[in-house]
Amino acid sequence: MIAKTKYIANTRNLLEILPTVDIGEPEDIFIAMENARCPKAELSIKEGDHVKLYQLIGMRYGPFFNQPIHSTVSGTFVGFEKHLHRSGKLVNFAHIKNDFKDEEDKTVTFERTDEEIAKLTREEIMEIARDRASAGLGGSSFPTYIKFDTKGRKINTILINGIECEPYITADKRMMVEHAETVINGIKLMQQAFGTKDARLCVKKKYKDIIDIYNTFLSEMPDSGITVCPVGNYYPQGWEIAMIKSATGIDVPSGHLPSEYGIINFNVSTVAGLYDSVKYNRPVIERYVSVTGDGIKHPGNFSIRNGTPMRYILEKCGGYTHPEKKKVFILGGPMMGASLPSDDCICTKTVTSIIVLNHDEIKEENCIRCGSCVLSCPVHLKPVQIMNAVKAMDKEMIKALEPLKCIECGLCAYSCTSKIQVTDYVRRAKVIAKL
Repeated sequence: MIAKTKYIANTRNLLEILPTVDIGEPEDIFIAMENARCPKAELSIKEGDHVKLYQLIGMRYGPFFNQPIHSTVSGTFVGFEKHLHRSGKLVNFAHIKNDFKDEEDKTVTFERTDEEIAKLTREEIMEIARDRASAGLGGSSFPTYIKFDTKGRKINTILINGIECEPYITADKRMMVEHAETVINGIKLMQQAFGTKDARLCVKKKYKDIIDIYNTFLSEMPDSGITVCPVGNYYPQGWEIAMIKSATGIDVPSGHLPSEYGIINFNVSTVAGLYDSVKYNRPVIERYVSVTGDGIKHPGNFSIRNGTPMRYILEKCGGYTHPEKKKVFILGGPMMGASLPSDDCICTKTVTSIIVLNHDEIKEENCIRCGSCVLSCPVHLKPVQIMNAVKAMDKEMIKALEPLKCIECGLCAYSCTSKIQVTDYVRRAKVIAKL
């Protein structure tokens, strides 16, 4: 009998207890010019110019919003190079030669007092988020300030997503363990911005250490309105719709925004990063990254400077196991991350993990119509029918099967008894459905 797949293999028992290590800065930093949301960009500096840490050096342009570009080191801009982006696409990067002085742009950074922060309005916090390019650090890269615009809807509950449900990834967990005070200050900032007392930090029930740490902190703030909200250990519990259902009991229908139901949610690293931007008026230039997999010698949790080449990080991890074997490179989780053709990739601020695996050939077999992909789909699609429609190039059938509802969680491929990469077919269907 085929059962619904909700639980996936836990591959991070050791990694999640390893403390975060500052991996150091590379000699060469690369700042992405364009990304999936902003396909055009221009710089306000020229080759040979000296740039400072936190300096505004350009702007990305998208159809709905723009994103400021900041330097993450001080040094010299030496030109453009093409490298792999976290999306797997080859894009332009601004190459900055690091002088290792971290000379700050003093026109940008300053420290706000707690009293000054307490007086900030929602609009002022939103402006800081926009000017400091605060974005979803869980991997979405969606600009934080856009989420502040709730179209006049009253927010009753703020959910902070600390679930990190994919295997291998432990960056958010380590950040929550090591920077609990910053996380709580970030949550309080969100309460202030939305005029809402009810704020819930959502974490998996099995993370007793996280729950104990935050309950200890919050016991000294009994009137804060912040609570720890343990949720299920299953996958994809970190998907916002599943998290909202578990934390509030509210089922947000597809095509609707959580704000329509009085709810807004943010990733825990996003909240901590925004607080630092408000406190010190500076953009996020570093992030926590998990580096793991059987293809790397020394896995670990690292703090890296945004714009660091992946090759530099892997060298710091001792290089590859079995160098003679072909490697699989994944940025993000193995379920929803992007598979890269090589290690010539640059780590941007939305990279949560680097997974390096020794390549093993997997032979696909014929579909046996077991229905495991249908049973396991969290948005109730029919992945095998979508796959067949793609193979037949039946556009009308593809659209009728509503592949755009797919959240690309990967469960259809993970649960497939025939080892068929069903998720890839659904991704192709989404492209066809938009035509």
